[in-house]
Amino acid sequence: MNTEVTEKAPAKINLTLDVLYKRGDGYHELEMVMTSVDLADHVTLKTIEENSIIIQSNNGFLPLDQRNHAYKAALLIKERFNIQLGVEMMIKKNIPIAAGLGGGSSDAAATLRGLNQLWNLGLSLDELAILGAEVGSDVPYCIYGGTAFASGRGEKIEQLDAVPQCWVVLVKPKKGISTGTVFNALSYDTLKHPATYSMIAAIKEQDYLRMTKLIGNSLEETSIIRQPSIEKIKEKMISFGADAALMSGSGPTIFALCRKYSRAQRVYNGLKGFCNEVYLVRTLK
Repeated sequence: MNTEVTEKAPAKINLTLDVLYKRGDGYHELEMVMTSVDLADHVTLKTIEENSIIIQSNNGFLPLDQRNHAYKAALLIKERFNIQLGVEMMIKKNIPIAAGLGGGSSDAAATLRGLNQLWNLGLSLDELAILGAEVGSDVPYCIYGGTAFASGRGEKIEQLDAVPQCWVVLVKPKKGISTGTVFNALSYDTLKHPATYSMIAAIKEQDYLRMTKLIGNSLEETSIIRQPSIEKIKEKMISFGADAALMSGSGPTIFALCRKYSRAQRVYNGLKGFCNEVYLVRTLK
């Protein structure tokens, strides 16, 4: 039996996010195209004799108890497979917290993949994704990573070809934004719906230019009302030469896509003075 495993937990961006309607179970019916970027947390898992879950992190703002998705994932595995051992986890955070980049979900997915190895459970990725859906809506996508079409409340995953590789500048404004608040404030009559299936076709054809014209997020306008800085940052990104800019998830992080590294560098440098959380990364192959 392995005694220690480290898993990479990449961030994701939403190239499209469409809210179709509110379901009877209180969730929203969504259609999204997501892709992983090269900004990642690292989750190290160790088996301990004591039957408990201990989480440590380099980030003082991360909850280390039941509020943490990775904790929930570990608890689910222990209960479902009646495992009497404990686990000690070190989550090295590089992805900003509560940013719309799926950091918590990615940590949970890394925990499920890691414990599957650590405790020799022999589960397939598909089986891990089904478990992940019990932890959170974005966890199944994060189990697979890469580029994918997600539907339902986000738990139905269809893997796609990798997007044409490009540079991504991520900017997280200081003020957070609550996902619940954004969804509750949606006005369905005026929602803008991105062309999700055209986006899937553009990725299939590896048409980067078409892809940049098709990005869209139904939640963006509602989030901008609550946080106007999102609009300002998008405008700055475009003025510095980004090919496209969009809010990821329910925000508040905004990303810019750039084919050329020199452009990405210009966007990055231009925003560095304006916000303190700015990252320059690539899409993952």
